[in-house]
Amino acid sequence: MFKVLVISYYFPPMGLSGVQRTLKFVKYMKRLNWEPTVLTTQATAYYAHDLSLLKEVEDNNINVVRVAGADINSVLASKGTVKIPREFIRKILSRISAAIFIPDNKIGWTKKAIVTARELLKNEEFDLIFVSAPPFSTVNMAVELKKEFDIPLVIDYRDLWYGFQFAFYPTPIHKYLHKKMEYRALKKADKVIATNRKMKEKLISFYPFLSFEDIVIIPHGYDPDDFANLKVEVKKSNKMYLAYSGSFYEYITPKFFLQAFKELSLEKPEITANIELHFIGYLRTENVKMIKKLKLQEFVKAYGYLKHEESLSKIMMADVLWFMVGHGRNDDTISSGKLYEYIGTQKPIIACVPEGALKLSAQEYGAAIVTEPDNIQQIKNAIVQSYELYRNNSLPKPNVEFVEKHRRDFLTEQLVKQFQFLIREK
Repeated sequence: MFKVLVISYYFPPMGLSGVQRTLKFVKYMKRLNWEPTVLTTQATAYYAHDLSLLKEVEDNNINVVRVAGADINSVLASKGTVKIPREFIRKILSRISAAIFIPDNKIGWTKKAIVTARELLKNEEFDLIFVSAPPFSTVNMAVELKKEFDIPLVIDYRDLWYGFQFAFYPTPIHKYLHKKMEYRALKKADKVIATNRKMKEKLISFYPFLSFEDIVIIPHGYDPDDFANLKVEVKKSNKMYLAYSGSFYEYITPKFFLQAFKELSLEKPEITANIELHFIGYLRTENVKMIKKLKLQEFVKAYGYLKHEESLSKIMMADVLWFMVGHGRNDDTISSGKLYEYIGTQKPIIACVPEGALKLSAQEYGAAIVTEPDNIQQIKNAIVQSYELYRNNSLPKPNVEFVEKHRRDFLTEQLVKQFQFLIREK
């Protein structure tokens, strides 16, 4: 077995979609002759915890080394699962954090984690370091470790660093320092993984020293094991269940969808009377108020945050799934893991997305109705079209070949091939 040190701040028992990519990679690495050791956090305060994901780690005998840090999540660990603040408060706190910490507020954790990482690398023979980001302070840590121990380094970009769509640079100096740090990291990296072609092109445009061979595209995906023995709930009515799974923040909002549904309820009440809107995940106080203001309570079923298995059961019960990402900086590079889990269900999708990677994936999926994220008329038409197809029992079927290409086991094979190339070169 080859050995890889995996650095990932976000990892079970933390919940939400950000932990899924690394979790599934390390699960399938073990089946491909690579033994991962995951360096991650101890208990943290966080918006969601999912013990079912932690059980998956334990069931697969994944070696996990946990480090308590001085970052805000670790300091507030005794709070456990904390409530997501209202969006304007979250945004203010995020901007204060961005002004104080460069590249991010996980620096306090990396200062402690790098000590443990050094001990691991001195005492065991690792063949490679793999770091998944954000947070990008972990990338800076991984670069230091590569320099000290001369081990191949692979950086996995779940989102852009410089130019990230939700990034806030309070001064030109902040922007300069972020780009300088990223330049240094990419110069040291042996291989860079990006989730889509748009992200790859953007990185090359930012840093012309990168070649197309330096960056490998490995998209998000779904785990077939998650669906194999899933107990799916039985529908309680003949209405069309239209479901959304995930959180709302920044430009990801139910505002335009709810406004479209409200207009449709006035124009064609015979259609909306036969539709239920299911929300799986934190709906946020302001969104609940929006539903009440629009007087849509009778149509809405909100489940709150559910553990992963229960969430999948709900979306598998749905007839049509809804997905949304709004307009923002470099929004064409966004590649949300949630869409690819939807793809694993093989169910029809209403995808309200900007031009770019998400739209291309939705179109290639073959069972998606795509609209602009904030075009209420288009969204109304998509809901009507979906309902008519549902009523006639003719909802579209996906491109199975496209679905199969996004299995987590297949994607991990691609990642491990890159590991092997680097080991041979070494």
